Amino acid sequence: MGEPEEEPGGLQRVRRRRATAGGGAVMADVARRAGVSGQTVSRVLNDHPRVRPETRERVRAAMRELGYRPTASARTLASGRSRTLGVISFDAARFGPAATLAGINEAAQEAGYLVSTIALTAADQAAVRGAVDRLLGQGADGIIAIAPQRSVGEALVETDHGRPMVTLDKSFGARVPVVAGDSASGARQATEHLLRLGHRTVRHIAGPVGWIAAEARVDGWRAALRDAGAEAREPLFGDWSADSGHELGRRIAHDPDATAVFVSNDQMAVGVLRALHEAGRRVPEDVSVIGYDDIPEAAHLLPPLTTVRTDFTEIGRRCLGLMLDQLERTPEPGVRVTIPTELVIRESCGHLFRGSARQAQG
Repeated sequence: MGEPEEEPGGLQRVRRRRATAGGGAVMADVARRAGVSGQTVSRVLNDHPRVRPETRERVRAAMRELGYRPTASARTLASGRSRTLGVISFDAARFGPAATLAGINEAAQEAGYLVSTIALTAADQAAVRGAVDRLLGQGADGIIAIAPQRSVGEALVETDHGRPMVTLDKSFGARVPVVAGDSASGARQATEHLLRLGHRTVRHIAGPVGWIAAEARVDGWRAALRDAGAEAREPLFGDWSADSGHELGRRIAHDPDATAVFVSNDQMAVGVLRALHEAGRRVPEDVSVIGYDDIPEAAHLLPPLTTVRTDFTEIGRRCLGLMLDQLERTPEPGVRVTIPTELVIRESCGHLFRGSARQAQG
């Protein structure tokens, strides 16, 4: 039986290639079908501006006719990049990191990038190096590190990977861009609000030692008390969990001089509210409480929680923007983007003279 007649447009060759290689059409088939060069197909794949609209449409029509679906490897060959970004996250279940990651994914999808995420449970250098190696093995064009601990950031810098990097909260290299919420300013706002309500001082339940945002919030709290000439008792250090907030809240609840508490995140503030309730201390009549982060549940607590809001989604989007600056534009080295915070006033704060606090004031 002789060779079948050649079908128009080279479709017979495409079918033979599918049969022998087990795959679909390739870029060369699209180029022949559209009557253009392979370089032009590459430019269309990567939305290059120097392609005439009619040529771009002819190439896309050829892709549709041939059933061509560009793979990640085809895009990599066309552009020299995988259009995949690696994200290293720590404590990814917490509200802040999770919301930041959602912002990164949303912005990456809009920009035509895929995101590969590795969530670390250990903050040691070996774990960080292993995560970087895995992401580079997947061909990541750059790495965004949600690195809230100093140890994670330092390990990233010591891991020489030669790819663009963006970090959160603190830059760990002179040329590494960073995006951060203004934790020190947010803590200052919270503390000053409580002082304006007439409280003589403000107790602080801080996040863990070594966490960059937690340290910044301690600094902002101390600065506000210092500027007001108020006493600064030593902070109590929790682990971000409601359990630790409850444990430390019990210590504050049994201190009759404690009338105001600034807590470094909302989850710990939930535990503090429970501890105060169990001790018979009313909020806000006896003790005022302010949290941090503005988790979705904060407005539905009893009482609704006054807190400091950070736009974590915007932080994620700005991280992606700084990464694209490095990959696609002319970046400025060592750029720092600070996202402002907002004090959200609800019902967990009150004036010192209210309720039994009036007796404490004497």
